[in-house]
Amino acid sequence: MAKVGILGGGSWGIALAVLLHKNGHEITVWSALESEIRMLQENHEHKMLPGVKLSEDTVFTTDSNRAVEGKDLLVMSVASSYTRKTAGRIGAFVQPGQKIVNVAKGIEEGTLMTLSEIIEQEIPQADVAVMSGPSHAEEVGRGIPTTIVVGAKTQETAEYIQSLFMNEVFRVYISPDILGIELGGSLKNVVALAAGIADGLGYGDNTKAALITRGITEIARLGTAMGGRFETFCGLTGIGDLIVTCASMHSRNRRAGILIGQGKSCEEAMAEVQMVVEGVHSAKAAMALAEKYGVQLPIIEQVNAVLFAGKSADQAVKDLMLRDKKTEVPAFPWKV
Repeated sequence: MAKVGILGGGSWGIALAVLLHKNGHEITVWSALESEIRMLQENHEHKMLPGVKLSEDTVFTTDSNRAVEGKDLLVMSVASSYTRKTAGRIGAFVQPGQKIVNVAKGIEEGTLMTLSEIIEQEIPQADVAVMSGPSHAEEVGRGIPTTIVVGAKTQETAEYIQSLFMNEVFRVYISPDILGIELGGSLKNVVALAAGIADGLGYGDNTKAALITRGITEIARLGTAMGGRFETFCGLTGIGDLIVTCASMHSRNRRAGILIGQGKSCEEAMAEVQMVVEGVHSAKAAMALAEKYGVQLPIIEQVNAVLFAGKSADQAVKDLMLRDKKTEVPAFPWKV
């Protein structure tokens, strides 16, 4: 049995708390929101995961020290925009070598840092890993078979985290490509907004397939330019996560995109979804990274134009379709 601190009382953190408790581990859930902790203490259930019950012996707290002290693993599950603040808040309580696995997805807009880089900057003494893949909280909490990947600097840390999470309904692979895992998990949210916008416009399966296929091309193009492995983007945190986020109504990014495609503003869509839409926060960062590394991201560029420059969604799709003629795989030679 391991002692695990879940940092973040949202739906994903709670789904993982339920999973880890079923695996026999001792769970403490921390949130900075007193109202959230009261809800969990009173109901042993998160309002976003109805029917997913937390055990009676799960500890709920707003005390950072209590959440961190003596824990074998810390699971960082706060929205990307709160990662730096939360890491700074708990940093003084983290012991040298204490393991932290980040399960959120995003890129910090101002610094263009991944979330693991933020945590390492704020808590340099920690052993930081990441976990990502096609894994909606609504399904993980109900025990629906799910497969994800853990990235860590050492095989020992990756295998330790793998052993804590893995069971008959939650399969865990491991990888040393932390950067690729994080970029795949972050950038797919922007493409999922595009898929949702297409749905909101009333387009069909052909359009969705095109966005997924060309979207993973853009993700891999930027990810490999930054140092990620191409194989990672062909795997769970690349094409796998992209498919589920573009296709599922559990996806807050797709749902927000649908509303935008139907004519609502970015702010109106986020307010209606009532959850953090990570793709909105990552979209600007993705374009800044594209400029920095000299790569073209036409889908993500159009998403930015719709979100932040007032461009109509239908015009964005037309501009994508009428781009200059291209070869699908330029590396393939023609026979002479």
